[in-house]
Amino acid sequence: MKDIEQLNHTIIEFYEKLSSWEQSVVRGKGFSLPQVHVVEILGVHGAMRMKELADKLGVTTGTLTVQVDKMVKMGLIERRPHESDRRSILVDLTAEGEALYQEHDQLHLNLTQDLTAKLSDTDRQHLLACLTAINKEF
Repeated sequence: MKDIEQLNHTIIEFYEKLSSWEQSVVRGKGFSLPQVHVVEILGVHGAMRMKELADKLGVTTGTLTVQVDKMVKMGLIERRPHESDRRSILVDLTAEGEALYQEHDQLHLNLTQDLTAKLSDTDRQHLLACLTAINKEF
């Protein structure tokens, strides 16, 4: 039981440090952290329906609609009709949104390189396998 408690506290500590880092990176850029998360998801997965995006963010479509409206006005994302389902609307990054995604993704990559610099290739592979397995549980 001691191991699971230690793991619990370590995961929480990592989450808090990562969240703090995210806040510091976004602060002063004119974007909110939830907006950057929308950009990250669309940057990784491409255009998607509002319901799919809301599910990935863990929010309601109503909450997401407010965020998307703001982001459309900011020029970060656009709404467009789905090619094969006329009833569906897709949200996707604009060129400005894609540039923000690329910039933020590079910051993440730099952080990951810094955090794992002292790990061996084997340890990095184990970490990847563990995080992949954990992510499948969400």
